[in-house]
Amino acid sequence: MKKEADFWEDEDEAVRCGLCAHRCRIKDGKAGICRVRENRGGTLYSLVYGKAASLTPDPIEKKPLYHFHPGTTALSFGTVGCNFRCLYCQNVSLSCGDPEASYLREIPPEDIAKMMKRYDGIAWTYNEPTISYEYSYDVFKLVKGAGGYTVYVTNGYMEKEPLKKIAPYLDAMNIDVKAFSEEFYSKVVGARLKPVLETCKRAYELGIHIELTYLVVPGYNDGAEEVGEFCSWVYDELGENTVVHFSRFHPHHKMRDISSTPAEKMREVRDIAHKKRLNYVYRGNLPANNDTKCHNCSHTVLKRGYFSSSKSVLRDGRCPNCGALIPIIL
Repeated sequence: MKKEADFWEDEDEAVRCGLCAHRCRIKDGKAGICRVRENRGGTLYSLVYGKAASLTPDPIEKKPLYHFHPGTTALSFGTVGCNFRCLYCQNVSLSCGDPEASYLREIPPEDIAKMMKRYDGIAWTYNEPTISYEYSYDVFKLVKGAGGYTVYVTNGYMEKEPLKKIAPYLDAMNIDVKAFSEEFYSKVVGARLKPVLETCKRAYELGIHIELTYLVVPGYNDGAEEVGEFCSWVYDELGENTVVHFSRFHPHHKMRDISSTPAEKMREVRDIAHKKRLNYVYRGNLPANNDTKCHNCSHTVLKRGYFSSSKSVLRDGRCPNCGALIPIIL
C-alpha cells in the first residue's frame, strides 16, 4: 500500500527528503538512495508502508540487546531497502530488494500489533528501519498502547526531527557504528560517520535505551588506535555503562576475499575497551563468555547462552553481592 511520506519538502521541480542524513533530492518518477521513497507527481511516497518481507519471533539477545528485557521474545519485522551500501551486507536480498516484489506481504499496522501480543515486544530489524519510518511509527504507537516494548536495530543515519517524533514510542535502539573513520564510511558503506554519532547522542539524551554494535573487519577498522578512539568517544559522550557489542566479521556479499575476524583480535578489542574504562563489553558472532558481571565487584549477575539469558539475580536492580546499581532494564 502506498502512503505519503513524512519529512520532505518541495525543491526546484523535485522534492527533498528529510528523513535520513543523505537528504536526497529526488526528481519526479525517481527514488532516493534507499529505493523505497519515491517522488510521484511532486509528492514523496513510501513504497513499503504495510509491506513485510520477514516476520518472526527472536530472543531479544539476538538483536543484540543484552541490557534490555533479557530473556524476552521480540516479534522481529523486516521489509526491503536500505540507505547504506555496505560491501559486506549480510541481508543483501532485503537491503537491495524490490518494493514491488510479489513475496512481500501486506499487513496493516493493526494486524502487526495483534501478532505482537503473543510476545513481549517488537523489533524493526533485518533491513534499515528508518526508511520504513511511517509504518514503524504507526505500529509502535499501537504496540506501546498494548503494553509491549519497541526496538530499532539501525545504522543510525536518521535526522534529528524524525528521531524526536518517534522517541516517545521507541524504547530501545541497537545502533551500528560501522567504524570510527570517515574514510571507512565513505568507501565501505557509502555514508558519513558524523550523523551516526549525532544520532547516538540524541537517542541517549532523549532517554532511549541504546546499545552499540561495532563489526570488527580485519584490515579495515580493527586497528588498536581506531578502536581506542571509538571506545574513548563512547566513554566521553555516552558514559561508561553504555553497552558495546564487538561482532566478528564473516565474509559476504562483495567482501568475500576478507577472512573472518580472528578470535584473538576479538579478545584484543574487548581488552582495549576495558582499558578505556567501558564497563559492559560483549563479543558476538563467535562462542564467548558474555555473562554480565557487576562493574564494581565482578560478581556474575546474569548468565547468557549464545542467544539467551538466565533469570537475573539482581535485587531491585542492584548487585546482590555489593549493592552496586546495574544498568539493565528488566
